[in-house]
Amino acid sequence: MSIATLHPSSSTSSLSSLRVIPLSELAETSQVILSEKPRLINVTHQIPLACTVVGRTSLSSSLNHTNGLANSSGSPANRRASLAMPRQCMSPSSASHSQPLPQNCTQGGANNGDCILEQRRGHSALYSGITSVSEDLETIQIGWVGEIADQEGYVVPFKNLSESHKQSLKDMLWEQEKVVPIFLEDSRAAGHYEGYCKGVLWPLFHYILWDEATDGREERRNWEDYVFVNQKFADAIVEQYQTGDIIWIHDYHLLLVPHMLRQKLPGAAIGFFVHAPFPSSEIFRCLPKRVEILNGLLGSNQIGFQTYSYARHFISCCTRVSGYESTPRGVDAKGSTVWVGTFPIGIDAERVERQRKAPGVLPKMDAIRKLYTGKRIIVGRDKLDPVKGVQQKLQAFEKFLTNYPEMQGEVVLIQVTSPSLVENPKLEAKIAEMVANINGTFGSLNFTPVHHYHQHIDRDEYYALLSIADIGLITSVRDGMNTTSLEYIMCQQENHGPLILSEFTGTAGSLGGALMVNPWDYQGVARVIYDAMHLTKEDKAERHRQLLDHVLAHTAQFWAKNFISELILNVGTWDQSAPTPYLNLAVIVEKFHNSKKRLLMFDYDGTLTPIRKTPSAAVPQEHMLMALSALANDPANIVWVISGRDQKVLEEWLGGVENLGFSAEHGSFMRQPGSKKWVNLTESLDMGWKNDVIEIFTYYTERTQGSFIEHKRSSLTWHYRMADPDFGAFQAKECQNHLENAVLSKLPVEILVGKKNLEVRPTIINKGEIVKRLLSLHPDVEFVLCAGDDKTDEDMFRALASVGNQGHSNRHDSSSHSSRRQAPGAILAPYNDDLVAETAAKIAQAVLEHSLDYAPIVPPHSDAPGMLTSTGATVRPRNLKHKESGNSASTQASLASLSSQASLSPPVLNDYFSITIGHALKKTLANWHVTSPEELIRVLGILASTVDP
Repeated sequence: MSIATLHPSSSTSSLSSLRVIPLSELAETSQVILSEKPRLINVTHQIPLACTVVGRTSLSSSLNHTNGLANSSGSPANRRASLAMPRQCMSPSSASHSQPLPQNCTQGGANNGDCILEQRRGHSALYSGITSVSEDLETIQIGWVGEIADQEGYVVPFKNLSESHKQSLKDMLWEQEKVVPIFLEDSRAAGHYEGYCKGVLWPLFHYILWDEATDGREERRNWEDYVFVNQKFADAIVEQYQTGDIIWIHDYHLLLVPHMLRQKLPGAAIGFFVHAPFPSSEIFRCLPKRVEILNGLLGSNQIGFQTYSYARHFISCCTRVSGYESTPRGVDAKGSTVWVGTFPIGIDAERVERQRKAPGVLPKMDAIRKLYTGKRIIVGRDKLDPVKGVQQKLQAFEKFLTNYPEMQGEVVLIQVTSPSLVENPKLEAKIAEMVANINGTFGSLNFTPVHHYHQHIDRDEYYALLSIADIGLITSVRDGMNTTSLEYIMCQQENHGPLILSEFTGTAGSLGGALMVNPWDYQGVARVIYDAMHLTKEDKAERHRQLLDHVLAHTAQFWAKNFISELILNVGTWDQSAPTPYLNLAVIVEKFHNSKKRLLMFDYDGTLTPIRKTPSAAVPQEHMLMALSALANDPANIVWVISGRDQKVLEEWLGGVENLGFSAEHGSFMRQPGSKKWVNLTESLDMGWKNDVIEIFTYYTERTQGSFIEHKRSSLTWHYRMADPDFGAFQAKECQNHLENAVLSKLPVEILVGKKNLEVRPTIINKGEIVKRLLSLHPDVEFVLCAGDDKTDEDMFRALASVGNQGHSNRHDSSSHSSRRQAPGAILAPYNDDLVAETAAKIAQAVLEHSLDYAPIVPPHSDAPGMLTSTGATVRPRNLKHKESGNSASTQASLASLSSQASLSPPVLNDYFSITIGHALKKTLANWHVTSPEELIRVLGILASTVDP
């Protein structure tokens, strides 16, 4: 069948019309749907097959009418970069070593133009992994068709490629390989790849900052091309997508595609793997389009990296650059969790084993041995890129020959540098100069210490070279994942030659048996080369055994299947939240009054009272105390306040409410209703971790004006509510990263990111354990209500969900929810003026007391009422009556009637209500939400009959 109907390739569509949500914002994610046997849509920058158009006579004649091929591509500069000879239908024995070739095929007659397909050079590990997944899942491959050449190797310009050739190629690729090609205009392809990918992203990801000042016009055009090409890929994926499919996107060429897909496919399972390194936040923040790039990636459900450090850098960038909350496992992208993991890629070990034993390899091994009889051979094979460390390798080898003169004439370095897709004549000239200098200094008429080959070599020569080497030397200064090191290990099963590996390669963290070096330390590299020459046979064998075990266990097939299985597991996790529906007042009132025994559990700050800038100012409001007292006095109710506050504060503020149970410090202490005795649940725990945390908190307190440390018996909290909002948030992210690296990895504690605070507590103490305890003490309750506002309360919702098995019962499709319109009017009546005034007086007094505690005492001016701070600014009690009235008015304007939504809300399967305070897209496990504490207090008043519905 033709895939023309499945994939439109028009390049004239308007970019602005396709971008519904700007890249500066996150797209909304809904609950992911997977079919029982999903298809895999695999997306790479280029398809794995190189395409050649045959029938040159008919093609040339058609091109001559538009400044044809003979005139436009007759120079060597227009030859396809991966070709070193005229293009022919190659046999498997003469093909590149990168991948076994499929059977070449032609399609169509002379009028339509025939096409030849052969495996593209490079990326063999990637394609091997993808191929292995196709054994279990139907796989579709989407990618740019790449440069199309004629049989002589000359590139055919896009404008000269006829529709019949494109259609013939589409049909052939789809019918034989399930490949969907994307055709790009030459200017767009160049602006995307050479312009933005290689000119901006690739240097930045490899820690190379730009050193050329421009007026920005070229960068802007390249960015527009990058966005355009990413949108073309997204459109092609949407055309192929069927509900339940898995989408897997690869590398930095397509960083925006997940965001673009998420707009049209909010329920799709999207995985992204970054094959390149990912820089630290200090480097990444130099990128002008840093927010757009991060948001593009965060459209994924799962993002994979080669090493743990790359994954940590990405999470750090999301935290420090974009301000998203994060954990070591992922990023909370405003309503959905984006899982971040480490998936080191391997090689196809079976293929390498088969190819290194091919009949053509052994004769070449013998020829190389005869050429270098009696010499110790060091082998290096790299692409001609600045980050591959060829210059550092040559300088270290020169240092080796200088420091160890006895090795002169005994050791040769065979360095193969394959040409890169983007030529670098300066680097090529520099390397040639260094090689000539070494050979001129240490060589002679009958001996050359460095043999440099700047060319592609065939597969048999490549494996022969790796097999006869005495040492493999890789000195990359920055590398995503160097698979040459893995192939070297496979080829050394008989020789056991040691591997010298740069610590900056992606494989360094996995290959413990290699000799690690810093490529910038030429003296150190020279010393390691000498040591490797003198390793014992036993040491060589043991090191090689460790390396080979890892290579055989972590193959390309293992990498691909592990990534997909983790993606399926993560998107199927109930923790992946969907938009939360607004609380249905009619339902909760009905369930409340129809039950005979009820359990009510509330957080305090941000739930029963609004968040205050000064923690001691969060005194309870009178109308809240009235509702809480009425509920607690009902013998059918069991009412608890489960707070992060300490015992003293809870007793002072809420101790007057009879029959109220308390849990203090996030579950560390309990006090039963009607009792005055507190039970310490942390008596047996070691609190020695506090010393380390206090040291870190003190460091940031000294450097963040307005912050302070709150000491609790079982936890420590760093508050920055009174600090500058932007600087306080920045310091909090820095402090969080510091704690994760210095404390979280070695001590049994966890970090809670609250509202304007960071709290560190023991991992086994949390509010969820209190909820479980209460549910076990009262198994006969018929109605449960649990309300909270921040991350510490998610433990309560999780515990309640595990018992109530609410799961997704109260959730619904995000699109239907987002389309709802709230009815006019609000359930909140204006506060009683007397209650407001009484609450305002309490808050003003608390603010005054806090100021006296934390600020130096300064005598006030005689002519200025109020109190002066240390800076001389006058502090007056705020007009909270006016403030609260304003809040009430704004709340009424923004709320819909709860009771009017009964017909729109989903059915409730049982009587468990978990309510979060916040917006609908907040990442939460609660099954309902309200937008403010005032709304919740109003609901409590209705349930307690202290407020008219």
